[in-house]
Amino acid sequence: MINPVTYAECSVGFKRIEEVEALFYHLVFVSKPLPKEALFLAGKAFLRYKKRTGSKTNVLPAFFIGAHTAVPAYQLITADLARISLVLN
Repeated sequence: MINPVTYAECSVGFKRIEEVEALFYHLVFVSKPLPKEALFLAGKAFLRYKKRTGSKTNVLPAFFIGAHTAVPAYQLITADLARISLVLN
């Protein structure tokens, strides 16, 4: 499963949307929208990040991705464990 944020991040390396669609079709990934509960959780993770002297001024993609996996309890594969942990803890 991927969400719109992951889709956007993965699409950067492709010239055409058809190439991205073919990749996800081949990998048997289904795109799912972000539920409101995940969006709320991403905002709360951002607040924890800011309180720990985070320097960014907007909610980071990792927070959306982490929150989307936390709400329905999906398994997550990530290279950004530090930021994701703000969502999951």
